[in-house]
Amino acid sequence: MWPQVSTSFSNHTNPQDMWYVLIGIPGLEDSHIWLSVSICSMYIVAVVGNIFLIFLILAEYSLHEPMYLFLSMLALADVLLSTATVPKMLAIFWFHSMDISFGSCVSQMFFIHFIFVAESAILLAMAFDRYVAICYPLRYTTILNSSFIGKIGVAAAVRSFIICFPFIFLVYRLTYCGRNIIPHSYCEHMGIARLACDNINVNIIYGLTVALLSTGLDAVFIIMSYIMILLTVFQIPSWAARCRALNTCGSHICVIFMFYAPAFFSFFAHRFGGKTIPHHIHIIIANLYVVVPPMLNPIIYGMKTKQIQDRVILVFSPISTCCYNKE
Repeated sequence: MWPQVSTSFSNHTNPQDMWYVLIGIPGLEDSHIWLSVSICSMYIVAVVGNIFLIFLILAEYSLHEPMYLFLSMLALADVLLSTATVPKMLAIFWFHSMDISFGSCVSQMFFIHFIFVAESAILLAMAFDRYVAICYPLRYTTILNSSFIGKIGVAAAVRSFIICFPFIFLVYRLTYCGRNIIPHSYCEHMGIARLACDNINVNIIYGLTVALLSTGLDAVFIIMSYIMILLTVFQIPSWAARCRALNTCGSHICVIFMFYAPAFFSFFAHRFGGKTIPHHIHIIIANLYVVVPPMLNPIIYGMKTKQIQDRVILVFSPISTCCYNKE
C-alpha cells in the first residue's frame, strides 16, 4: 500500500521543505525482493566490467586508439548512470527507504539526464570514429588525434550540462501543493513536475525539445553515418574486406540498439501508450535500462573485439600461471 500524503503540508509548499516518497514499482511491491536480486547482480557485473574495461584501456598503450578511448568514456558514463540510480533503488526494495528530499531528488534527476545526454553524444562520436576509419582510412590518425578526442569528450559534457541544467530551474519554479508520492524507483524530470499544482506545459515542451534536438538528432546523425559507411563498404570489390570493415562496426551497432531502443520505447509509450501499456511495465523497463546496457556493453566489446580479448588474456594469463604453479 502506498504511503499517505502528509497532512502537515500547507496549500503551497516550499520546495526546500518537500520530502518525496519513491514507491519503487507500483503494483509489484510483493516482487520487489526478487527483482532486486536481479538488479543487484546486474549492477555488480556492470560496475566491475566497466571499471575493468576502463583500467584495461588506460593501462594498455596498444589500446590508446580513438575507438577504445571513446569506449572508455562510454564505460565511465555507464558506471555513473547505474550508480546514480541503483543504490537508492535497492534501498527501496530491501529496506523500504522510500523518502528522498526535494534537493536530493532534483540532484538525482539532473545527473540521470546529464549522463544520458552525454552518453548519446559519446555514441555519436563513436559512429563518427567508424565513419572516418572506413571512409577516410588514410586520414584517420590525422583527424582523430588525441587533442581532437579530448575536445569531443569536453564538448559532450558541456553540451549535456547546458541542455540539462535548465531542468533544475524548471522544477524549482513550480508551486507544489503537498502531493509527494512518485510512482517510480528514481527521480526524473516529469515525475517531479507532475506533482506540482501549476501549469507544466513549459516543462513538457522543453522535455520534448531536448529529446528531439539532442538524443533524437544524435540518432539521426548516427543513422546517416552508417548509411555513408554502407555506401563506402559496398564499393569495396573484395567480400573479405567488406566483412572486415563491417565487423568493426558490429559492437557499436549492438550498443546503439540497446541504448536507443528502450529509451525511445519509454519516451513514446509514456506519451502515447499510457492507457494501453500498464504503468509497471514502464517502470520495469526504466529500471532495467539503467543496468542492462551498462552490464552488456563491456561483454559485447569483449566478445566482438579481438584487441580487447587479447589484452584480457594477457592480463589474466600471469594469474592463471601463478595459480597453476602453486598447485
